[in-house]
Amino acid sequence: MSAEVKSGYKMTEVGVIPEDWKVSAIGSKAEKVGSGITPTGGQRVYRSEGRPFIRSQNIGWGNLLLDDVAFIDDVIHFTFPETEIQLDDVFLNITGASIGRSAIADLRIVGGNVNQHVCIIRVNQSKLVPRYLNIFLLSAAGQRQIDSFQTGGNRQGLNFAQVRSMLMPIPSTESEQRAIAEALSDVDALLDGLERLITKKRNIKQAAMQQLLTGKTRLPGFSGEWEVKRLGELLDYEQPTEYLVSSSEYCDANDVPVLTAGKTFILGYTNETDGIFNNLPVIIFDDFTTATKYVTFPFKAKSSAMKLLKPHNPSVNLMFVYEMIQLIEFRLSEHKRYWISEFQKLDVKIPDEKEQTAIINVLSDMDAELAALEKRREKTHNLKQAMMQELLTGKTRLVPAGEAHV
Repeated sequence: MSAEVKSGYKMTEVGVIPEDWKVSAIGSKAEKVGSGITPTGGQRVYRSEGRPFIRSQNIGWGNLLLDDVAFIDDVIHFTFPETEIQLDDVFLNITGASIGRSAIADLRIVGGNVNQHVCIIRVNQSKLVPRYLNIFLLSAAGQRQIDSFQTGGNRQGLNFAQVRSMLMPIPSTESEQRAIAEALSDVDALLDGLERLITKKRNIKQAAMQQLLTGKTRLPGFSGEWEVKRLGELLDYEQPTEYLVSSSEYCDANDVPVLTAGKTFILGYTNETDGIFNNLPVIIFDDFTTATKYVTFPFKAKSSAMKLLKPHNPSVNLMFVYEMIQLIEFRLSEHKRYWISEFQKLDVKIPDEKEQTAIINVLSDMDAELAALEKRREKTHNLKQAMMQELLTGKTRLVPAGEAHV
């Protein structure tokens, strides 16, 4: 027996929605669904200025990413005028790893063109508000439909017929469509502001590291020359032979993290409790990628290519050395045991224990500020997802039913 639908709502192909909403295919509201082409000559014809040429990497999750936008000249542009961008065109990536990302055209790119990986959806604005469509495409419901078209669970590509066939719930009034779009756009603006602030704070920390960890800038109360030491004089190492997992079966429900060489860091979780590394904290150094991690929790290891680095004596602040290592450009050679043969022989300058601690306190305060901002961003993102679920299904109404019909 199906669940009872409350008064004022109805069951449809896309779920329960208000009685005055409709379910329509995108194609029934669109004047154009199509993509562009890449000019003959590819990147050789790109210019530093001219008509913006939008590629899949320029389409984010609801925003345009124009830092690396390419340009083409008018001669090339006029060879495919049917792909010229208009204001409020909705873009949807239809191939590759970024399939499903969507954004909307603004004045910065009007008059430009798109390539074959980006679909332009140009709607009849008397029937559908473009920003509402853009938000739907990014919603869980929109992404589920995009996923449903992919074979074997792989996000391989969408064709225009599939895009046109996508079903969406649509408020019957333009005012409600706009109210939903504006409410979610306000949250997007907050997220964008947080993202810019996080980027700014990261850049500030990176600049502080360059100054403080090299002695170019000294904190108040500290003077004197720093000592030149080899990394091998500061750190002792061991290989994780005793701490390797014996099984490749991992499950998130298990308790013990399994760390791997490389930048993925946590490979999974094991239920093996024998031979856990808990002599913490420790720096994990990967011989093959030179990736490093500062670890404060017990773990098991997947790869013997990892080195486990500890302070050589109590005067060495492990976090200081870890942050300093981030500034080193490790060069890989044909040797396989890089730390043993090469990297522990690198010379670095290091202050006394008190100055190490003072520097790390400054950088740790910056890290704490970044962590707080990232947590706020995560909460805001979760709030947006909850709002989308409420607003795009009509569970929460921003405009009373029946107002301002199109």
